Amino acid sequence: MGLILCLLVLLLARVWMPAAGRGSVRRDSPFRSSAAHRSGRRLPPSDPAFLADLARVALSSGASLPAALEAVSFAVAEEYARLDIGTTAQLLLLGAPWAEAWDGIHPRAHLLREALQPAWENGVAPLTLLGTAARSYRRRRSREARRAAAELGNSLVVPLGVCFLPAFILVGIVPAVGGAAAGLFQ
Repeated sequence: MGLILCLLVLLLARVWMPAAGRGSVRRDSPFRSSAAHRSGRRLPPSDPAFLADLARVALSSGASLPAALEAVSFAVAEEYARLDIGTTAQLLLLGAPWAEAWDGIHPRAHLLREALQPAWENGVAPLTLLGTAARSYRRRRSREARRAAAELGNSLVVPLGVCFLPAFILVGIVPAVGGAAAGLFQ
């Protein structure tokens, strides 16, 4: 009987629990990383500061701004199918205005657009712009995370108090008072 029950539980677990990574990676993508390919999982999405760091590395190696955008597009191709940084780079090479080339871009690329605009339009050195933008983005996200953690801590005090105080009274104080009262009445 126990063996049948174990087999039934395993069968139900197999049916209800999806296989790891099933359907999460496009099989036809030529840009999949080997780690994602081996594990069958998608990598977690990168933050905009990471995209700025990638562009900074490409620019520091001597690439032009459109070539750096192409490199970033290639590096995150699996992750951002709709990012369109490569399309933006091609439009810039063809002479499109900055605003038109970045029109309809994925929201995660807005940091890149804002940091690189002075470099493209006015010839400002892009490395410092990208570094500053990435640092300020990370600082802002860190402040937001600390604020959210503080709010979570404050919002958990009352529910935990409501749950643990009655349990403490019933498990700790009532038996002690009951034992002392039983000793007094004997």
